[in-house]
Amino acid sequence: MLQEFKEFAIKGNVVDLAVGMVIGGAFGKIVTALVNHLVTPPIGMAMGGVDFSKLGSVLNPDEVAAGAEPVILGYGAFFQSILDFIIIAFAIFLVVKLINSAKKKDEAAAGPSDNDLLVEIRDALKK
Repeated sequence: MLQEFKEFAIKGNVVDLAVGMVIGGAFGKIVTALVNHLVTPPIGMAMGGVDFSKLGSVLNPDEVAAGAEPVILGYGAFFQSILDFIIIAFAIFLVVKLINSAKKKDEAAAGPSDNDLLVEIRDALKK
């Protein structure tokens, strides 16, 4: 059983997945910092000095007036998370598009594939 686990853990796909997860987590932190510190401040300033991270609605204003802790619906943080997602999704789209175009160039440079050659041979035999 230990040998099977070792083979599973050492396979290229598992290691690639682990590396991708670590890099993806780090990339997510970078995008979050980008949104929080570079994207939303100018948008907030254009909207009259709004700090998105502090936007929210107090759900219990009467109780707060009486001295209770406020219950806040923080929609500003949700807005920042949406911006994070959009930027990350767009960046992943660009990376996948770049990889696909590189694969197409490699395939074109490699010449016809085995399948293309088999089709040509089949067509020649039919004639």
